[in-house]
Amino acid sequence: MEIILRQDIDELGLEGDIVDVARGYARNFLIPKGRALEATQQNIKALELQRKKIDVRRLKAREQAESLKEKMADIEIAFSQKAGEEGKLYGSITSMDVASALEKQGIVIDRRKVVMERPIKNVGEFEFPVRIYPQVTGTVKVVVVPEEKKE
Repeated sequence: MEIILRQDIDELGLEGDIVDVARGYARNFLIPKGRALEATQQNIKALELQRKKIDVRRLKAREQAESLKEKMADIEIAFSQKAGEEGKLYGSITSMDVASALEKQGIVIDRRKVVMERPIKNVGEFEFPVRIYPQVTGTVKVVVVPEEKKE
């Protein structure tokens, strides 16, 4: 089933794109949530009228993503966690922890945009990609140090 996207959706397309998806996905999820329209002749004509506005929004969003990427390049996030003798953490650091630490530094990123294959469970330095916008990926540096023991 062909649909017109009303907003950017990861792995599917950008706003204004006409894509082919499964009928159930379109009818049960995308269209009821307002994320897409059925690609009828009338909707395609309306899309063509709005094409300039959509292109301007895409350009602005990409520029903002590029500036955010440059801002993130200078940031290093430090975590202090309880750790065992071999440097293993008594817990883990997840993408949600990284996103909240970025938010404290003034960068609001959805936790799903931080690409971590698995949570951090060791002391050390790590770099993770952050998908800011399609084709714009920044990196964030995370440093994990053992928590100082209180005597």
